[in-house]
Amino acid sequence: MGKISTKGVPTELGTEKISKLLMLYAIPAIIAQTASSLYHMIDSIFIGQGVGALAISGLATTFPFMNLSAAFGAMIGVGGATLISVKLGQRDYDSACTILGNLVTLNVIVGVLFGGISLLFLEDILFFFGASEATLPYARDFMEIVLYGNVVTHLYLGINAALRASGHPNESMYATIITVICNLILAPLFIYVFDWGIKGAAFATMLSQVITLLWQIKLLSNPNELMHLRKGIYTLRSRFVKGILGIGLSPFLINAAACIVVIIINKGLRTYGDNGDMAIASYGIANRVIFIFIMVVLGVTQGMQPIIGYNFGARHYDRVKETLKQTIIWALAVTFTGFALCEGIPELIARAFTTDTTLIVNAAKGMRISCLFIMLAGIQMVATNFFQSIGKVNKAIFLSLTRQVLFLIPLLLILPKYMGENGVWCSIPIADLISGILAIILLRGQFKSWSHPTFSANSHQ
Repeated sequence: MGKISTKGVPTELGTEKISKLLMLYAIPAIIAQTASSLYHMIDSIFIGQGVGALAISGLATTFPFMNLSAAFGAMIGVGGATLISVKLGQRDYDSACTILGNLVTLNVIVGVLFGGISLLFLEDILFFFGASEATLPYARDFMEIVLYGNVVTHLYLGINAALRASGHPNESMYATIITVICNLILAPLFIYVFDWGIKGAAFATMLSQVITLLWQIKLLSNPNELMHLRKGIYTLRSRFVKGILGIGLSPFLINAAACIVVIIINKGLRTYGDNGDMAIASYGIANRVIFIFIMVVLGVTQGMQPIIGYNFGARHYDRVKETLKQTIIWALAVTFTGFALCEGIPELIARAFTTDTTLIVNAAKGMRISCLFIMLAGIQMVATNFFQSIGKVNKAIFLSLTRQVLFLIPLLLILPKYMGENGVWCSIPIADLISGILAIILLRGQFKSWSHPTFSANSHQ
């Protein structure tokens, strides 16, 4: 695990059987994303059991911050990784390496700016995100530490995306697993033994990422590798920056819209819930649980991305089509599992986070309603990442906006006026239903375009 053993370029992406490639690239990404989602859920469990129900509510008001930070990170990480895959498929290796350096530079710039500006207005932002006088101290204590280390988070996530895109999915997986293991050790130590409360969870999060980042840098500093960190690649090149930001605009909009959505949900639950803080805490638990299955689907699409990016760059269109089909099947299997668990045993799941009976009942209700059409949400995620991977940025942006902006936000503003707190919860599955159907329509259109002989002339399966 100390060195990247594969030299050169992942040419098997253009020749190996698709099912085997998807296993090779998706399984590490799935493990990594599952570990990542557990990483966040572990924080919530330790905070809920070790600090209290109000602390969970305070943590829930930091979700928009996390989503907004992730939006900038995804714009650079996903945009850069996709561009690296395409350049490798075109055998333009010098450009791929320069893109890696530009990815690092952009993450440093954006990470420092986002963290610094957010710290200046932290309390006002947290109140706007839904914090109350009772939950603000918890949210502030957590976010201060996270924001001071924001540049570390951006670099850690960006470099991980580059590792995966350059043919090293296992190393990308190991990086996430290292972070989770460190957090599992440090969080209970800081929260229970040192009695640092919610600050302990934040310190554990950041220290875990620092340790992993140092390991990633060591991996990418191997001069024997085609893709490695070296002098001369960090100066920003306008054409690569435009490419990274252009491709990354879709995931940026997804996460930025998610930030807005969580703000509206928190405010809606505070306004229409019988107990605003507990209603927000219920959403915090339900969101963390459903987030696991969403992150697994994200792992599947991350495994899909380098395969589709390489083969699209190499004009192997039949392989692109087959990869998409198999990814959809994987996503449906994952989301059906989430549906079954959240509908069948939500109370049991909620008890892992809290002993508060009211909170358990409300969180279980939220899980049951929220995941009704999670399978269609999975298809929408695959479709968005697919169009992004083949450079159809407009379609990717359109799909990224439909669920959150065109459907979910209007529903969240309208339904609670007539249905109260239930209107907040019901808005989520309705948006999943409509946006999932739209994604299927767009994918069917793309499939029809592949029936043209041009798209079957270069199959190398």
